Amino acid sequence: MSDRRNDFSQGSIPRNIMDLAVPMTAAQLVNVLYSVVDRVYLSRLSSTDSLALTGLGVCMPIVSILMGFANLCGTGGAPLCSISRGRGDDREAERVMGNAFLLLLILGGASTAFFLALKEPVLLLFGASPDTLPYADGYLSIYLWGTLFVMISLGMNPFINAQGFGRTGMMTVLLGAVVNLVLDPVLIFGLGMGVRGAALATIFSQGLSAAWVMAFLTGKKAILRLRRTDIRLEAGRTKKIVSLGLSGFFVNMTNSLVQVVCNATLQRYGGDTYVGVMTIINTIREVFIMPVQGLTNGSQPVEGYNYGARLYSRVRQAVRFTVGVTVGYSALFWAAAMLFPGALIQVFKSEPAILEAGVPAMRIYFAMFLFMSLQIAAQGAFVGLGRAKQSIFFSLLRKAAVNAPLTLILPLWMGTTGVFAAEAVSQLVGGAACFTTMYFTLYRPLGRLEDGAAA
Repeated sequence: MSDRRNDFSQGSIPRNIMDLAVPMTAAQLVNVLYSVVDRVYLSRLSSTDSLALTGLGVCMPIVSILMGFANLCGTGGAPLCSISRGRGDDREAERVMGNAFLLLLILGGASTAFFLALKEPVLLLFGASPDTLPYADGYLSIYLWGTLFVMISLGMNPFINAQGFGRTGMMTVLLGAVVNLVLDPVLIFGLGMGVRGAALATIFSQGLSAAWVMAFLTGKKAILRLRRTDIRLEAGRTKKIVSLGLSGFFVNMTNSLVQVVCNATLQRYGGDTYVGVMTIINTIREVFIMPVQGLTNGSQPVEGYNYGARLYSRVRQAVRFTVGVTVGYSALFWAAAMLFPGALIQVFKSEPAILEAGVPAMRIYFAMFLFMSLQIAAQGAFVGLGRAKQSIFFSLLRKAAVNAPLTLILPLWMGTTGVFAAEAVSQLVGGAACFTTMYFTLYRPLGRLEDGAAA
């Protein structure tokens, strides 16, 4: 019998979304904060500060790939759980969760073994120089041993949020973030471990977060429990999880692809200084895009639940609310990036060379940020309603089909400026295409369905 707690078919749609989105956003902001603090600390390491920061930047594509595997399971399984809950089938939702958990363990173990075996050649391929390789290798050598912790905390936390326990999901991230913030200065400076200390602090904190997630999902407070009998792969469910989860996976994979191409191109045309600039810009983007992603993630359980319950007018209301708030917030960030790029960069570095290169680069990079926010909101709606094909297509379009090729082509005429211009063009093309498609193939057709009618 279905558990009707956290019933998203009742009450105000904006309130239902914000009850999930606010704690999720707060948690994600803190999560990004401790990643930022890692980079700020590393940027203060004596005379080699820029090399340490750049070395960490080279590791980011690999971290993004590992997060992609977590998203494959989390963003693939959690929306399916929400839709099943809306239909009143909690047992199917639990089976999906168990299937996703085992898939997560398999992918985590395989990716750890792969990167441990091929660590140095992969780092060199991803843009490490002889000077930055020791820092990148030092960080990654420790970080990889905590891959399963990272993947469980990231990949299974969406199943807590999908049940409507936004504050519990927030605590997953806050627990790891607070511990990381405490350990960072102790390990990096106090024990003199440098980049290795930053990596060790991260995996220890993520281990605590993973333990918190598992304790909740196997405990009595959860609506959907992770049961040993459900931890098995079943072909039909695995296919659905992977199909839908490929959207989030390709977001991370294509981000990694573009980061690799950007780092290699910037290293060729501008050297370590420009790789460092890109690391700073990516960090700023991570911080300011979190509220957009938090809102989108908070809307997905509400959209999926009401879609499963065939309450299509409430689904449309959720989409409208998410898009409106997303655009409003993104406009504020865009203004800050255009007006105060130097102040944002100086949070990390105040060297004249970094500022000289970074200020114009940042204005170009974020010129079309509003369109990227539209893509995030539209793609979130596709994922929330289980539309796998559309979400996968637009995940690949912006980064793989537009951004990566332009990152290689434009610098032939524009030098390093072409790398940052490629991002702006991809934001415009990908965002406009994704949002327009969502409006005409999802939002408007739902308006022609009556509540309670078959989808």
